Amino acid sequence: MTATSADGSPIHIEVYGSEGAPAVVLAHGWTCSTRFWDAQIRDLAADHRVIAYDQRGHGRTPAPEPGGQGYSTTALADDLEAVLAATLGPGERAVLAGHSMGGMTIMAAAGRAGFRQHAAAVLLCSTGPSRLAAESLVVPLRPGRLRTRLTRSVLGAKAPLGPVTPVSKKVLKYATMGPGAAPGPVEACARIVHACPRTARVGWSQVLAELDLEAGVRELRLPAAVLVGTADRLTPPVHSRAMTAALPHCTSLVELAGMGHMTPVEAPEAVTAQIRELTLTYLGVKEEAEA
Repeated sequence: MTATSADGSPIHIEVYGSEGAPAVVLAHGWTCSTRFWDAQIRDLAADHRVIAYDQRGHGRTPAPEPGGQGYSTTALADDLEAVLAATLGPGERAVLAGHSMGGMTIMAAAGRAGFRQHAAAVLLCSTGPSRLAAESLVVPLRPGRLRTRLTRSVLGAKAPLGPVTPVSKKVLKYATMGPGAAPGPVEACARIVHACPRTARVGWSQVLAELDLEAGVRELRLPAAVLVGTADRLTPPVHSRAMTAALPHCTSLVELAGMGHMTPVEAPEAVTAQIRELTLTYLGVKEEAEA
């Protein structure tokens, strides 16, 4: 189905599972798509209503027009509100899981009325609210201005990624996955990332380079679980530990040993388990009480 965002932009949505089942909304990260959540969709759709959508310029959602406000955290929040309004009934609540830029989307929407109406709990997965270039470990140098400047250049590079090759998979694995990532997940992530159009990749990289959603973290006044891989170079655990301290109601911090940034693909069972725990606790208990 398609939702219409505040500025008229169409947002592609896919819905799986049965009407009336506990609802889960999945927001993917930068350069990814709904396909990034395939493992979670397969598992959760058996007994949940799973809602996944493509961020602007990713998958089947068109890229914003050049020169407008389509590349912004405001647009991310608008799109999430539109998805919630299009897929959930009045007062219906869901567990929201956001990976990387998807987690940032949740932070950006934290103060919105539509978000507060529909969000029962959230999972912030491999993400961070600010200082992304300064804290990134993609460039193997000591922290400082040079590393930050080089990181901005690498992540904002305008060159096309080209076809998936053995070399490109090695580069992707180094930057985004744990050292022990198996060939299958590396191949899956490479195909998803390389399918992202260059304009969207570059446009969103500029937003992420200037990101500051610290206030959004403090606005998340609902149960929030945090998950990160210990080998995450893009959003290393320093972000997750800081969010855990700043969140008004953090339920848990899970650090997955040896995992990189692409945790829903690298450790699908662990990520799914966190979502299931949140739905059982914050949607299942309520339903049992009403019954």
